[in-house]
Amino acid sequence: MGAAPQQSPDQRVAEFRRVFARAMNEVERVIVGHQEVVKKLLTALFCGGHVLIEGVPGLGKTLMVKTTSEVLGLSFKRIQFTPDLMPADIIGTQVLTEVNGHREFVFKPGPIFAHVVLGDEINRATPKTQSAVLEAMEERQVTVFGQTYRLDPPYIVLATQNPIELEGTYPLPEAQMDRFLFKVIMGSPKPDELREILNRTTGSTAYKVQSIFEPATAPKKIEELKALVREVIVSEPVERYIISLITACTPNSQAASPEISQYLRFGPSPRGAQALIMCGKVNALLDGRVSVSFEDIDDAMVPALRHRLLRNFQAEAENVTAENLLEQARKRLKRHPA
Repeated sequence: MGAAPQQSPDQRVAEFRRVFARAMNEVERVIVGHQEVVKKLLTALFCGGHVLIEGVPGLGKTLMVKTTSEVLGLSFKRIQFTPDLMPADIIGTQVLTEVNGHREFVFKPGPIFAHVVLGDEINRATPKTQSAVLEAMEERQVTVFGQTYRLDPPYIVLATQNPIELEGTYPLPEAQMDRFLFKVIMGSPKPDELREILNRTTGSTAYKVQSIFEPATAPKKIEELKALVREVIVSEPVERYIISLITACTPNSQAASPEISQYLRFGPSPRGAQALIMCGKVNALLDGRVSVSFEDIDDAMVPALRHRLLRNFQAEAENVTAENLLEQARKRLKRHPA
């Protein structure tokens, strides 16, 4: 048999849009509302990033992540973070095992070895355990007793944290927060959404999803779509806009407003600019374009940068949010058409 015909650029873009829309529709068969959160989870997957999800208990964060992995045909593991959780409980350890009549140490992988990893209430783990996730998130590998083990792509960590119950928690350090592509907020359902949730969860009808990929081919298909994302063009004016936005959010810089310098300790790192570009590329593809627009960047601004602005005590005392400061910075910038 001959090789499959090469797809044209337009066909590849159409395929990306079709896959993304099918995934959204399938997840929405189970999850009521939160369309924007689901969109950002899928966006992060195709960007090769990770997501921090913040919301009170009972909103369906775990169900959303599990359903998304099922729809994409990817393996899923859940880690319940607790204060007594040890790094070895996450990454795995060497176990003495009898093999062919003699004993030897065999590596037993932990739950970090999956395509989609849910870290439930990650801020309940100690800093030592939290740091065990860092190498996996950044390097896509773990090291045990000097031996390195690669994590199969695609790989995404979706961590949740409860914003209202802070007793007994360990706030994520800035270095770990910066490794998340997005921070998304899950709000409470609207009355009509709550009614639909009750109908689905207390009735006799079971809602099941179908995988849009075969599990055997899902990783390869997703990696091909991730490669397409990186091919999207970023024009020089849009690139300058991103740089200006990052600079405008950096306190005591020339472009910073008095409010930014007054309320922030630190601004976003270069990872923030990278997150804006990657999300902008996905947004462009979803609109059928192969070039990023200013609007694509604006859509990514809040989830990509809100956790990268480190507010000072004055900002917290006066209830000045990162979202407020980001919007002020955006409005001050003059955009020039590409």
